[in-house]
Amino acid sequence: MAAPFADWERAVLAEVQGDLPDCLDPYARIAERTGRTEEEVLGLLRRLKAEGTIRRFGASIRHQRTGWTHNAMVAWKVEEANMDACGEAAARHGNVSHVYYRPSPARDWPYTLYTMVHGRSEAECLAVVEELASMVSLGEHAILRSVKELKKTSMTYFPK
Repeated sequence: MAAPFADWERAVLAEVQGDLPDCLDPYARIAERTGRTEEEVLGLLRRLKAEGTIRRFGASIRHQRTGWTHNAMVAWKVEEANMDACGEAAARHGNVSHVYYRPSPARDWPYTLYTMVHGRSEAECLAVVEELASMVSLGEHAILRSVKELKKTSMTYFPK
């Protein structure tokens, strides 16, 4: 069983589970808010990551605020032997923010590689899809257009 968190650790985790401060030194600001040092804040996060308590720690970009007004998830039919090469090639494209593999248990859904494509217009998104389709064995695909964003928040484990 894991040891319980100290009060100061809970305070730090309550801060980092939300939006990080919009400044050049967000961890110093979190340290200031929680009465700790920046080194203690970073040390806690590194330790929890190393232990596997935290799997991932990263930014969540609200793409509309960056000028990307259109997006689409594109599902690709890719042979297992080509998966890594296709995924790596797609990830290098500047209009692609996510690339991931998901095995498909459904016979009528043969797609296993997914890319999130962004553009400043629908035409730009479609042009990116065509560029990707001509790359490294990418070809057959389904475009799943975003209609509405339903969630852009993380779990809250430690209330402020």
